[in-house]
Amino acid sequence: MGEMKAQDSHQQTSGGYEKQDIDIKSIFMWALLSFVVIAGMLIFLYEYFIVEKEKEVYEAVLKPESPKLMLLRITEDDILNNYAVIDANKGIYRIPIDSAMKIVAQEAAQRRSRR
Repeated sequence: MGEMKAQDSHQQTSGGYEKQDIDIKSIFMWALLSFVVIAGMLIFLYEYFIVEKEKEVYEAVLKPESPKLMLLRITEDDILNNYAVIDANKGIYRIPIDSAMKIVAQEAAQRRSRR
């Protein structure tokens, strides 16, 4: 019975468990490894989600050209690059944007040279 008390007091002073039954370092290493693997999987899945989302947005929104958009671009191109009569009575004409920029630049140069 004296031996029994000695063992009981030894167990209580050494942390309450037998150190040969459990390895704290291996449990900590497995927990750390599990955390790293789960964190890596989450990062990978997040990045994969972003890439797939961008593909879907491109396919659904950016890639197809609507007929309205194509018509708008043709109309704008026609307005910017062709001559047209807007109002002959008032003398209003449309000229291509390149020609208009050259005329404005020439007029600005003439005004500067007069000063």
